[in-house]
Amino acid sequence: MTHPDRRFRQLIATPWKDYALIDSGHGRKLERYGRVTVDRPDPQAFWTPKRPVADWSPDAIFSSKGEEDAGNWQIVNRTAPDVWPMQWNGLTLNARRTGFRHMGIFPEHAVHWQFAQDAIRAVNRPVKVLNLFGYTGMMSIAAAAAGAEVTHLDASKKSIGYGREYQTLSGLDDKPVRWICDDALKFVQREARRGNYYDGIVLDPPKFGRGPKNETWRLEEDLTTLLAACRAILSDTPLFMITTVYAVRLSYLALAQTKLEHLSGLGGVLEEGEMSIAEEGTDRVLPTAIYARWSAG
Repeated sequence: MTHPDRRFRQLIATPWKDYALIDSGHGRKLERYGRVTVDRPDPQAFWTPKRPVADWSPDAIFSSKGEEDAGNWQIVNRTAPDVWPMQWNGLTLNARRTGFRHMGIFPEHAVHWQFAQDAIRAVNRPVKVLNLFGYTGMMSIAAAAAGAEVTHLDASKKSIGYGREYQTLSGLDDKPVRWICDDALKFVQREARRGNYYDGIVLDPPKFGRGPKNETWRLEEDLTTLLAACRAILSDTPLFMITTVYAVRLSYLALAQTKLEHLSGLGGVLEEGEMSIAEEGTDRVLPTAIYARWSAG
């Protein structure tokens, strides 16, 4: 039986016009989102920053008791907006400060957005993409812009609303994007019963979460079941399956080997490793997540 070739690869997101990691260290990171700079905690930034954190002068500073806890923003620049536009590859989204330190976008995922766009554009045929745990939808918008028919799923109606907003801001209202609020596993299992198949599947599951009907998601308990369900709805000519995990205790090796169980017979290539963001003006990169990314090769 054919198995994918496994390859280690570190995915490094580099700065673009509307995003940059300016500095990092002593448990903090300084970033620029469009015209706004923010100082946020990051426990993996053990090193010494280029400039002392006290000298960073951001527009806003986020503080919390723990990495996953809600916290507070200290607004340093009173003219800094709460919501503001930024762009990636001609697509428009709104950055925003949230109560859990997030900005409405994970810039390290730009490596996946580009990868998906390249894969979709490389084939001269219709492509269907399923984006699970899709958050505010930049992957969905990127895939749609490349010509795919996209199904975006998230348990948060608010996040889905932001995604619809990005679609309009990007001038893509004529593109086929379905925005669905549902439990990921239940939806995928229903798609299998309906005989609906996808050429690309993207998963960015949280460590813990709840569905719209209070369904419980626990990564360590439910990921294997979801991967098996996703394998069942891959088309006969699949292009990719991308999985990203923000779970510090889980190795990329564990993620890749778990995923490999459900990819037998596909051939292709399984890339695995860490995701990170390159810092401006240094050789440093800031680790962010682990990933396992299968492609047809």
